[in-house]
Amino acid sequence: MADDKFVYFFGNGAAEGDAAMRDKLGGKGANLAEMTNLGIPVPPGFTISTEVCKLFYDNNKTYPSTLKAEVAKNLEKLEKTLGKKLGDESDPLLVSVRSGAAQSMPGMMDTILNLGMNDKAVKGLASKTGNPRFAWDAYRRFIQMFGDVAMGVPSDEFENAIDEIKKAKGVKLDTELDAADLEKLVSNYKVIYQKHTGNSFPQDPVEQMWGAIDAVFGSWMNERAIKYRQLNNIRGLAGTAVNIQSMVFGNFGDDSGTGVCFSRDPSTGVNEFYGEYLMNAQGEDVVAGIRTPEKITKLEKENPKVYKQLVEIRSRLENHYRDMQDMEFTVQQGELFILQTRNGKRTGQAAVKCAVDMVGEKLITKEEAIMRVAPEQIDQLLHPMIDAKAKKAAKPLTKGLNASPGAACGQIVYTADEADQWTKQGKKVVLVRKETSPEDITGMVVSEGILTSTGGMTSHAAVVARGLGTPCVCGASEVVFIGDTVKINGQTFKRGDSITIDGTTGEVFAGTLPLISPEFSAELTTFLSWCDDVRASCVRGNVKGFKVRANADQPADAKNAFKFGAEGIGLCRTEHMFFDAKKLIHFRAMIASDTVEQ
Repeated sequence: MADDKFVYFFGNGAAEGDAAMRDKLGGKGANLAEMTNLGIPVPPGFTISTEVCKLFYDNNKTYPSTLKAEVAKNLEKLEKTLGKKLGDESDPLLVSVRSGAAQSMPGMMDTILNLGMNDKAVKGLASKTGNPRFAWDAYRRFIQMFGDVAMGVPSDEFENAIDEIKKAKGVKLDTELDAADLEKLVSNYKVIYQKHTGNSFPQDPVEQMWGAIDAVFGSWMNERAIKYRQLNNIRGLAGTAVNIQSMVFGNFGDDSGTGVCFSRDPSTGVNEFYGEYLMNAQGEDVVAGIRTPEKITKLEKENPKVYKQLVEIRSRLENHYRDMQDMEFTVQQGELFILQTRNGKRTGQAAVKCAVDMVGEKLITKEEAIMRVAPEQIDQLLHPMIDAKAKKAAKPLTKGLNASPGAACGQIVYTADEADQWTKQGKKVVLVRKETSPEDITGMVVSEGILTSTGGMTSHAAVVARGLGTPCVCGASEVVFIGDTVKINGQTFKRGDSITIDGTTGEVFAGTLPLISPEFSAELTTFLSWCDDVRASCVRGNVKGFKVRANADQPADAKNAFKFGAEGIGLCRTEHMFFDAKKLIHFRAMIASDTVEQ
């Protein structure tokens, strides 16, 4: 391939790339190409390489001179593959525009769906599908995403507009709105768009596409993406790729849906198919936590054919990549499509169990298993849990989904900014939200725990919390926001009140319950023994192996150190032994004494 090639096509069972090209195609683009080559049902499309992102920033946000022609050539190839044209009045091609860096950064960069919708295409789509509700729903979603992502229109204004229509109709769910309601909503969205941008909503699909490409490359340097890279020590990447892919629709009707699934449980590591889905919805609905989804096992009853396909693809992809997979899928009128696969984010508990189990299953070696678990994930396993006696005496306020394990106590805050400010004052906080979004990352990082009233185990809050090792409870539907307070199962809490959450069970308690240190699992003991074997066999010069000693200032510290395998105490600061109030008074008396006897 020529060095000046910037765009790579995938579709019809063949791709111009593979999984080894993740530095150039990004993780998402490389895996889309790999799955296409494997014969997995992937909607066709093309990827603009990460090199373009680097050139974009190196050259004052301008593109290589050949890029537009290369994109146009691949768009034409996509149109011929599908027999549709972008913006066509009778049978329009719609595409998604998604980011994808070489290392996964879930939710930190931007996505736009249903690109190509305009006033003519919406009527053509309604006529072609015989489903005007679906067509107008796709159009209103596109205006909202394009307005928010590409033009900076506040997403809350779009949400308020749909809430007003639902309230006027006396319904609670978006799916209860009919075609006429959604057509009216499109008109309202256009007014909001023009108010904030000074321009009418663009009708030219090519103009839309380049606006979306600009937005995705621009999102590489947004505040939340920069913060995420800093927190996760992600360095040396060229930038993000842009994936332009033909749309498949989970919001086509009751025989369509969308979901996120994992080849193993990302919270515990248990080798069970795990995930969630929503019928008559698009993928962002699941991730954003707008509605609380169904467990993937329910799909076996609703659509056994699709469920069987998913189970087969789950096994195939995990065996191929030799790691737990996080997959996004869409079902359009009973037909399954895989939109993404990547190595799944997981808790420390899940990382250890997956690594140990995969050695037993002969998928990976012990050496690979050790490298799969980061030191920070071992640290997660030292998270406290609620004291059993105190928990038994307390009555849970409510129970949500156990999205990220561990227990946490703190004062209630409602925004990421509050969480950041309060923790700087030395306070411990629990971030309580309807749902979280990527903009909340700063507050999520500093919070002791996270509680949301909507969203599932694959929502943004759950995925990010697991990655951070922060206890999280999602989808606690009895958490209701009323003005500046939150009501949990009838009990009212205000900002600053204390609560305790148990991310292992999903329970929420009033007040501050005592926390204790966790117990070691059998898998962790096995894993640490493998690490010890490697430590003992290391050779440095003439010295074989190295020893680990701990800092310990109290008997309890020494006891824990030996429990964790330390072979001695390296530093013991006697001054810390006397900080206890009962001991300090005796130490002061000794200093103030006049004689040795005293």
